[in-house]
This record gives sequence, C-alpha cells and structure tokens, in this order.
Amino acid sequence: MSARKILAFVALLATIPVGTVRAQEGPAPNDMLLATLWTQRSVEYKGNALTVFALARIRLDEALADRNWTAAPAEQKGDYQNLPPAVILDIDETLLDNSFFQVWMLKNNQTFSTKTWNQFCAAQVSTAIPGALEFAKYADSKGVKIFYITNRGAETEKDTRENMARLGFPMGGNVDTFLMLGEKADWSGAKGTRRAVVTKDYRVLLNIGDNFGDFDDRYRTSEADRLKAFDSDMAYWGRQWLVIANPTYGSFDTAPFGHDFKKPREEQRKAKWDVLQSWSGPTP
Repeated sequence: MSARKILAFVALLATIPVGTVRAQEGPAPNDMLLATLWTQRSVEYKGNALTVFALARIRLDEALADRNWTAAPAEQKGDYQNLPPAVILDIDETLLDNSFFQVWMLKNNQTFSTKTWNQFCAAQVSTAIPGALEFAKYADSKGVKIFYITNRGAETEKDTRENMARLGFPMGGNVDTFLMLGEKADWSGAKGTRRAVVTKDYRVLLNIGDNFGDFDDRYRTSEADRLKAFDSDMAYWGRQWLVIANPTYGSFDTAPFGHDFKKPREEQRKAKWDVLQSWSGPTP
C-alpha cells in the first residue's frame, strides 16, 4: 500500500465515531457481566428468590408460635416475649431489583457513585424481586410490622417510599418503618443501631437481606474475620436469617482488597484474583 493510501485510510478512521469502532469490536470486558446477566435474565435466579421467600413464610409461622424466637440476638434485650411481632427487611437486591442500574454501569463503564445512584432512585424504576411482595403482604396479613432497614441515603426516602408503595409493599401506617442511612447521627452503614430501635418496641421474627452486613455489623472486616463471624452466627442461618443471592455487589466483593475503595480498579481486581483457590490442573 502506498504512503498516500495509508494516509487516506488513517484519515478515514479518524472520521469514524469511537462508539462505532467499539461496537464492531464487541463490548469491553467487564467484571459484572455474568453476575448481572444471571440476576436480570436467568430463571435460576427467580427460582432461588421464590425458594427463599417460600421458606420465609414457613419460618414466620414458626416464629409467631414461639415467643422466645428472635432474629436480633445482639439487640433484642429484656422481656421481649410479649412484644408485638415485626420483621426486618433490607431493600436493595432483597425486595427491589436494581439491575437496570447495574446494566447502565456495565454498558457505560461506570463504577458506583452516590450522585448517579440517587438519580436512579429518583427515577423510581426498580421492580419487585420474585416472591418479595407476596411475602411482605403475607407478613402484613398476620399482623406483623415490616421495617425496612436500608443503606439508601435519607435523601432518597421519598422516592423509595413512592416506588415501593406503587409496587404494593406495606407502608407501616402511622409507624415510620423506613430506617434510612444517615437519617439520624448514629445510623451508619452498620445496621445494628437501627435494629436496636426496632427491638425496643417489637419482637423481631425474621431478618432477610442479601449482604452479610444486613445481619452482622462485622461485615466490613477481613475475609478471615468475616468467616469467623459467619461461623459464630451459624444457628441463625436458614431460620431467623434468610439470604437472597446477590453476586453483583456487596461486602464479599470488597473484602479481598480491604474495602479500600481508593485503590485503582486494577489493584482491586488483582486482589480478588489472588484470593481465589484453584485446582492444580491435569497430571502431565
């Protein structure tokens, strides 16, 4: 090819939008692809969620019949046996499917930011996770007060309430059942202080979430310490505490790099890569 033709070809490439070139090459690799595909598109995910909420109905009935049953072992104090019943539910990826936001981040090569997350909350496009609404209505029909302890910021409460009310989730009547991150000075990402607010007036029958931090304030520690905490809670898993699968984000994802969000993405990825255990491979 002559020098003139090479220059002409380079000039032609310069006129093609970058997005067109990328589209022809295919989407860029992204760590969230398979996890997001599974949660948004798979029947297996739907079946898993329906299974958890079906079990939740069984456990709820067992808890109502056993006055010594509590799902808040660290916070439930004193003579709680005659307190009215309640359940504590996380919101995001427990009751509400926010996969639209995950896909937006994936397709735009973005990471989480509070600004864009709050804009997403304001759009009120989250949908109900399979089985979540039906369980909430069942608990409500049994006279169980439903408290939503969420790490959505207090500034999103109005949008969150409207989104969930439109879907049909119980709103709590004259009781404020939405306990948002930062709504009070000591309401941090660790949820123990908010669980303690509920246990003052209610016996907590169940706690349902998607992240270790929905159950235990020791969630943002090392992988080894998280495992020790998990083991110490063994009596509660599958009974008072039920977990919805969420492979897209959570403290499991950040533990390998010490929850240090200032680290470059490449370092975060390497830390996750390094902790994985592998088969040694076939024998030569």
